[in-house]
Amino acid sequence: MTTPVQNPVAAKPQTPDPQATTFAPEPPFVVTARKLLAELASQLPSTVTGLERQMMIGDVLGRMDEGDKQKLRALMNYFLLRMLTIGASDIDQGGYGSGGSVWYRIYGSKKPDKSLGQYAPDEANYLIQSVLGERQRAFLYENRNLDFSYMLYLENGEFRRFRADAYFDLDQLALNMRAINNVIRPYKTLDLHANVTRILSLAGTKEGLCLVTGITGSGKSSTLDAIIDANNHSVDAHIVIIASPIEYVHKSDRCIIRHREVGRDVLGFKDGAIQALRQDPDIIMIGELRDPETILTALEITDSGHKVYSTLHTASAVESIDRIIGETPPVEQERVRNRLADTLRCVMSQKLIPSLDGKRVMAKEVMLGVPSVRAAIKNNNTGEIYQMISEGLDQGMITMELDLKRLYLQKKISLESALNYANNKRRMQQLLQVTPAE
Repeated sequence: MTTPVQNPVAAKPQTPDPQATTFAPEPPFVVTARKLLAELASQLPSTVTGLERQMMIGDVLGRMDEGDKQKLRALMNYFLLRMLTIGASDIDQGGYGSGGSVWYRIYGSKKPDKSLGQYAPDEANYLIQSVLGERQRAFLYENRNLDFSYMLYLENGEFRRFRADAYFDLDQLALNMRAINNVIRPYKTLDLHANVTRILSLAGTKEGLCLVTGITGSGKSSTLDAIIDANNHSVDAHIVIIASPIEYVHKSDRCIIRHREVGRDVLGFKDGAIQALRQDPDIIMIGELRDPETILTALEITDSGHKVYSTLHTASAVESIDRIIGETPPVEQERVRNRLADTLRCVMSQKLIPSLDGKRVMAKEVMLGVPSVRAAIKNNNTGEIYQMISEGLDQGMITMELDLKRLYLQKKISLESALNYANNKRRMQQLLQVTPAE
């Protein structure tokens, strides 16, 4: 749920190093906001705890005048501008675990930013709730978790969007925000085989399920956006995106693109997918296959002749297949196995590996729904698929280990990283001719 900020913060942090020991003076509006937070926190009775305390904070914010609300949002914007300045991908604050600090993740490493000072638990509770609307707060109280999006307007008239998750940590509120890229990664930088590109494109195949998988923070959304963008500029079609929350907002070119945010434009992934069938789509993107109902719905709409893209939190192609089948009720698994074999076209599992230049580079495993793979899925012989992938280089398939070897030989990653990030450690050692450690 997008929360626009009407008054952008002009000042930017002057210290680019979050671990710096000498700090620039806080801007006046930060001092003002901190005083307001301290005053609000001091007025809370010590006898009220847990959820009731959070609801009391929400009531205070509901009665607060707009000027004070803007002071609190200005402080949040200051943290986010700091995040953009130092090139961080994520910000974390609030909750017991933060220790009162604001934390940033920069090139994979998450550390506290000592230059931003310390915040008492109730100060963080007020600050986090200040960026939420009344209905969002009610949802958070009931579900103890809230996914939403936040918009920050900059001085030059541009804006940045953030994917956010508010949740409880030992009765205190915690918040993670991830910066959403304003620029889509060019599809060609994915370095995919021409046959894979054909399968991912609506121009090449009109139907089928294509998955991008990986752990949280592995760049799945960026890859999906690159694939959607490539279709947007190459075919005349209708794309429906269902996500929680919507991250990159695509501008329609050759495709008309609809963005439906769960909790804002549609009640859930399953509802959005079913409704999409009545909206004349060519491509349906489901942000995540997170429950059995969504998995079964995705298979059904794929089986009806549509092209479906989605994600899973899995580290390999074989694990993705096993997860989909295993997540469904036992009585459904045989039917799901057969339907998955018929509809699955591509699984790309990816990881972001620390590179030798101090940044990160993507390694990927690609499996295609070739006849041998389809037969292995139907016959419940998924253990044979890894070997099929390793023998399918000419078709565009590649194992994670072969791609890690490529990155190592190109001197983009270290030997240690290649071994650490491999799914099959023994195979990785064989490919690099490394003697296993005693």
